[in-house]
Amino acid sequence: MASASYHISNLLEKMTSSDKDFRFMATNDLMTELQKDSIKLDDDSERKVVKMILKLLEDKNGEVQNLAVKCLGPLVSKVKEYQVETIVDTLCTNMLSDKEQLRDISSIGLKTVIGELPPASSGSALAANVCKKITGRLTSAIAKQEDVSVQLEALDIMADMLSRQGGLLVNFHPSILTCLLPQLTSPRLAVRKRTIIALGHLVMSCGNIVFVDLIEHLLSELSKNDSMSTTRTYIQCIAAISRQAGHRIGSDDEYSDDDDMSWKVRRAAAKCLDVVVSTRHEMLPEFCKTVSPALISRFKEREENVKADVFHAYLSLLKQTRPVQSWLCDPDAMEQGETPLTMLQSQVPNIVKALHKQMKEKSVKTRQCCFNMLTELVNVLPGALTQHVPVLVPGIIFSLNDKSSSSNLKIDALSCLYVILCNHSPQVFHPHVQALVPPVVACVGDPFYKITSEALLVTQQLVKVIRPLDQPSSFDATPYIKDLFTCTIKRLQAADIDQEVKERAISCMGQIICNLGDNLGSDLPNTLQIFLERLKNEITRLTTVKALTLIAGSPLKIDLRPVLGEGVPILASFLRKNQRALKLGTLSALDILIKNYSDSLTVAMIDAVLDELPPLISESDMHVSQMAISFLTTLAKVYPSSLSKISGSILNELIGLVRSPLLQGGALSAMLDFFQALVVTGTNNLGYMDLLRMLTGPVYSQSTALTHKQSYYSIAKCVAALTRACPKEGPAVVGQFIQDVKNSRSTDSIRLLALLSLGEVGHHIDLSGQLELKSVILEAFSSPSEEVKSAASYALGSISVGNLPEYLPFVLQEITSQPKRQYLLLHSLKEIISSASVVGLKPYVENIWALLLKHCECAEEGTRNVVAECLGKLTLIDPETLLPRLKGYLISGDFLKTLEDPDLNVRRVALVTFNSAAHNKPSLIRDLLDTVLPHLYNETKVRKELIREVEMGPFKHTVDDGLDIRKAAFECMYTLLDSCLDRLDIFEFLNHVEDGLKDHYDIKVKANSVKQEFEKQDELKRSAMRAVAALLTIPEAEKSPLMSEFQSQISSNPELPAIFESIQKDSSSTNLESMDTS
Repeated sequence: MASASYHISNLLEKMTSSDKDFRFMATNDLMTELQKDSIKLDDDSERKVVKMILKLLEDKNGEVQNLAVKCLGPLVSKVKEYQVETIVDTLCTNMLSDKEQLRDISSIGLKTVIGELPPASSGSALAANVCKKITGRLTSAIAKQEDVSVQLEALDIMADMLSRQGGLLVNFHPSILTCLLPQLTSPRLAVRKRTIIALGHLVMSCGNIVFVDLIEHLLSELSKNDSMSTTRTYIQCIAAISRQAGHRIGSDDEYSDDDDMSWKVRRAAAKCLDVVVSTRHEMLPEFCKTVSPALISRFKEREENVKADVFHAYLSLLKQTRPVQSWLCDPDAMEQGETPLTMLQSQVPNIVKALHKQMKEKSVKTRQCCFNMLTELVNVLPGALTQHVPVLVPGIIFSLNDKSSSSNLKIDALSCLYVILCNHSPQVFHPHVQALVPPVVACVGDPFYKITSEALLVTQQLVKVIRPLDQPSSFDATPYIKDLFTCTIKRLQAADIDQEVKERAISCMGQIICNLGDNLGSDLPNTLQIFLERLKNEITRLTTVKALTLIAGSPLKIDLRPVLGEGVPILASFLRKNQRALKLGTLSALDILIKNYSDSLTVAMIDAVLDELPPLISESDMHVSQMAISFLTTLAKVYPSSLSKISGSILNELIGLVRSPLLQGGALSAMLDFFQALVVTGTNNLGYMDLLRMLTGPVYSQSTALTHKQSYYSIAKCVAALTRACPKEGPAVVGQFIQDVKNSRSTDSIRLLALLSLGEVGHHIDLSGQLELKSVILEAFSSPSEEVKSAASYALGSISVGNLPEYLPFVLQEITSQPKRQYLLLHSLKEIISSASVVGLKPYVENIWALLLKHCECAEEGTRNVVAECLGKLTLIDPETLLPRLKGYLISGDFLKTLEDPDLNVRRVALVTFNSAAHNKPSLIRDLLDTVLPHLYNETKVRKELIREVEMGPFKHTVDDGLDIRKAAFECMYTLLDSCLDRLDIFEFLNHVEDGLKDHYDIKVKANSVKQEFEKQDELKRSAMRAVAALLTIPEAEKSPLMSEFQSQISSNPELPAIFESIQKDSSSTNLESMDTS
């Protein structure tokens, strides 16, 4: 320290030298010393340095003066407070000096000192004292209007101080205002202008009283309108105030706090709404009506943190409105007046109005909030911004072009643009393509890979916009093709690039070739060669397969010949890779290549693919099988000559799959299409009779028993498909099946297959020419085998669909005249009602209805159930007429009343119906739950009066007639958990589940399935608490503010502390052996 003092006293001595260069060098060295953090001055040195610097401000040499002023900055933070006050006093006195140069240099000095003071928010006493001292001197300098240049300097410093330290001068604001207002009428315009600037800074920190005084003064002066010049000044002043504190004009009632703390209230309110909106799903319609407009009106919030919370609360509201639950997507629910989505739709213009200007604000946080909001809005309401794209596009482009914007902001802007492009029709963007392409292309070239990756997604979507292939478009894409292609090819060629960028460059280029390939000229074959290279790379091959599929399916008929020779064998080799997605993608690609490029494929290429197919056709993966069969179907249609190759192992696998009990749905449809395509090719050894023998052989030879009934249905469907494709073969085969049913030596398996095949063939081909058919089928109704009876019933119904006028009256007649066969005949009728066309059935509806009503009272419950199914299906054919009739048969005409019916069986069936509604159409029952739940819970109770004892020989056996209805009630409760959880009082619900767990074994199982849902939730909570316990073992974890806040959240929760304690006990006993917390 001594050496520093010695060095400084040395410098001070040089500063008194008569040589200006000495003085300059010494001052410069002092400046360097003062800028060091290590320097410490004793009181004496401080005083000497301050005195010397203030003296040098009056130096004859301008350069020395300038350096002395610069020293003031670092000096202020190095000396004690009273020395700073000395500096300020001297500078203020110099401000009033006659010497213009000294005045100038002193005002610069004052600005330097003010700039170095700690900010107002730090609560520094030094800043407060210095500012108060300066303020008094400045107001008197401004008030004295003798010297304009003094006034101008003083106004300048006052504005500077108010902008930096205005909050510290609250007590001086009235006197500052009193001093400034008269200056607005100064004869010098420069004085007026600087006064306006100072007032602008004053209103940012002044209390309400001062603010109101100022505005009232301006308005009263304006109303006088003395001269044009002053009127203009007052208007300019109001404009300046509006710019700095516009929120305070006209809304004083909203901000009445003198030191405005109301932002804290607004922030807390936004956070509170956020939580309420996120947790109370059932109040969503109310939120959309009241909370949504209130939040939108606060998007203009001036406090950035509050604004972010307002935006976050609105995002939560949008997320709740997004139709994730089935009942929101339920088409029947959408008809019921105002839904949250329709209310939201009507508020879109207000949202856009509030957002679009903010998309060009300086604040990155605000712009990010805008992008997140628009993204979520479009996800909830696709197409909602159709009218508003013109005002939003400039805001998005602003952030993409902004050199200062952070990478996260660009990524958000791009992903927002992507979502908007995906969810609106191309025409909406055509006027803006010219503006959008350059910034997006620039982002594709961005050095940061995440920006590139997002930009490639947007580019891919833009390509679809400028030339949509699925609709006519007059937009001229040619000016943009070169730019889009060039930026993408650059990324496609790069080898040392992020994996995600590689994949998206491939997808994007695939889209460019698909939509614009006819404009690429010689670039096309070169690009396809790059695709071939990417196809050989394990990391990029799947993405490339998908891109090639897209290109091969393009209506532009892109020339792929340059790559097919090498490409198809590579694709064939992918079929044996152990990567399911790759197999599926490759099968799609090969399918479309065969459809669109058959003339470019060679026999060798196709054989290479066929060699790989047998292992893909198996019941272990039905979806891959379905794709492989579809490929074979395409092959049969396009390349019939290649099918002779399939008669070996491929056909064996196909026939094996037909016999699999798992074959159904899409895979079964694909199989039927394949057999129809195959049989018409006329390939050797694969004709109609050959295939028929392969399919039905095992049943007739009985060498291999088919264990599963489903296999017979699949074979019958394949037989029918073949017969439809070769109608000439039909009569002979049908005749053979009829003989098989009649033949007493036929096994039940043969009869079963013959009946099912007759049913399937008869469904599509009119069999009324077969005179024996009716009697043969009715005969089969008496078979001792239940499966043969059921097949006969199905066959009769299915054959009837093929010729209703011939068979339907016959079935109705038989139902009336054959009471013993009624049950089977009603099943036939059910098949007719389910499968026949509405137009065909219309003439018979009344007859069928009358017949069914006769059998409603049947003693057999099984028969009554079939009648009920028939009535339900029949009602759907003509609901306007029949539904009111059906309702009329309920005693009260009100379904809900049946839940209180005195008859136990009626109540049970009512619960079954209610369960079906809760499962399939929750919207029908959601609003009825308040009425229904008490009845439902009531049915879960054990009723003593329904328990009876039955004597069975020497034993007594207890029978509970209420068991079935309790089962039905718990079934309903389980369904409601899934579809209407937000409408249930969980604690009441659980009480009944608990009772169920004490009930009969069958009921326990039902109640337990409900309980398991809650146990899953509990297990998740336990897992979370385990993670917290593990984190707390990390040294000094408790000191983390986030961790301590989280712990306090846990302890304030009603159930978590108990779980947490038990886990801590467990972990201390096992000493967390299993968890590695390093």
